[in-house]
Amino acid sequence: MYRLLIVDDEEMITDGLYETLSRCGLDLDLCKAYSGREALDWLHRTRVDIVLSDIRMPGIDGMQLMSAIKRHWPHCRLIFLTGYSDFDAVYQAIQTPGVQYLLKSEGYPKVIHAVGQAVAELNDSLRVNDLIHRAQEKLNTLEVLARGEYFRHLLHGANEAANLAEDFGKLNIPLDADRPVYVAQGDLSGISAALSSYANRHESAMAVTLLAERLLDGHVLCLGMIDRFGDVVWLIQTSADRAEAGEDEADDASFPTYLVGQFELIQQACLSSLNLSVAVTLADRPSNWPKLSATYDKLRRQRQTRAGDGEQMVRTLSLEVSCCVKERSPRDKSDALSAHLEAGRRDEFLQLFDELTDTEPDNGSPYLLELYYTISLILLSYINRWELENQVVRFPALMRRDEFASWKDAFAFLRATAGSLFELRSTGERNRAAEAILKVRAYIEEHLDEDLSLVRLAGYIHFNPSYLSRLFKQACGVNMSEYIEAARIERAKTLLKGDDLKVLEIGVRVGYEASQSFTRFFKKATGVTPQEFRDAVRT
Repeated sequence: MYRLLIVDDEEMITDGLYETLSRCGLDLDLCKAYSGREALDWLHRTRVDIVLSDIRMPGIDGMQLMSAIKRHWPHCRLIFLTGYSDFDAVYQAIQTPGVQYLLKSEGYPKVIHAVGQAVAELNDSLRVNDLIHRAQEKLNTLEVLARGEYFRHLLHGANEAANLAEDFGKLNIPLDADRPVYVAQGDLSGISAALSSYANRHESAMAVTLLAERLLDGHVLCLGMIDRFGDVVWLIQTSADRAEAGEDEADDASFPTYLVGQFELIQQACLSSLNLSVAVTLADRPSNWPKLSATYDKLRRQRQTRAGDGEQMVRTLSLEVSCCVKERSPRDKSDALSAHLEAGRRDEFLQLFDELTDTEPDNGSPYLLELYYTISLILLSYINRWELENQVVRFPALMRRDEFASWKDAFAFLRATAGSLFELRSTGERNRAAEAILKVRAYIEEHLDEDLSLVRLAGYIHFNPSYLSRLFKQACGVNMSEYIEAARIERAKTLLKGDDLKVLEIGVRVGYEASQSFTRFFKKATGVTPQEFRDAVRT
């Protein structure tokens, strides 16, 4: 339903228009004001879609009102009524998009027609199916995918605020990393069973995202994305020109009212164009980037406390009570903990673990119980997957919280267990590296007469050549080529001590097809030729 505001300093005209339009059959929410100042109060309190106003009024006149309307509600249609032939005002009005001009003498039928036309224009602006189809190519670009993945990373607990400006630049993100941001969350849980498949739900969520960006475009800085739950999240800042004028989000009390009104329009557009109901929860003030994740979590938690079915609700959430990590569900952080464990990021895991468990002891806390078993399950899953149960001390205690006298002892056990898993991983990596090097060295000893190129040896143990070269030098202290030459020379010395083979044959046995090459390398390593070495060991 659109909201129409009637403004005239003559009460009889205002009341007459109100009564006439209330009976005209248009589905409108009617409001009235008897002065420009009272009209401004309406504009500051709620979204207004159509304004029917006199031009000439004492105090704030129609032209000043038009400026305020375009600043606060840029999609609003304006119909001017006047009994004066004020050419300058009329000329200015008709040059402004979304503005109509009528003489009061033209009567109510003309007014009703003009209001109907304004309603039709608003409906047209909300029919965006063709826009969504045209934007389909945009959905598939790597840039859009990268942006969504990046912000999902931030929303779900990544602590990377220090690199925001650099990241925003690389990803062409249309937000200012130095200014706080409003967060709004759209709940699509009322989606019909016919759209319950992942592909349909994702497509619907993207359609809602694009539609909102279309209606907010040009008036705010906005980026929409889909969170891991399949719902829509918008990050919003005031427009660049307002920022340049020095208007701070935190001090702009009218901006949340504007956002509430715009999201009402977005809901109406989603219902009429997409046949989707969207409930919106909006933070009442901007959030600093380091607190983005906590603010988002607080918005999600409010879904459990909404009134009725919540459909078509735009709810404003107060952020006066600061959000902190321990207010969050442990499940919200479990993915990050698990990712750090799987990737072997010890420092990041322990830092997040300490943040989560830095809480006052409370033996009856359901949160701490959930936290304990959430972390335990992460560790248990890792242990089972890598078959480490025989290498972890007190492994069964992971699922027996009652074995510990206090929460401090319980979490200390979990931390120690995590530390041992990282150590086992590190030890395992070192052991596997040592085993690989032993395997390579054994292969070299057994195939000194063959091609022992780095490429062949790397293929033998399924490593890439550069990595094998670096790993071999770390383990043995010499380059692989030096090791192979030394092994060939030592084998040659052993064979030269016997009388069974000629010097030429020995050279072939250790990988030198040409006798000159064998002699040159042997003398470089020992200071004598192969024959001189044989003669010396015989005497």
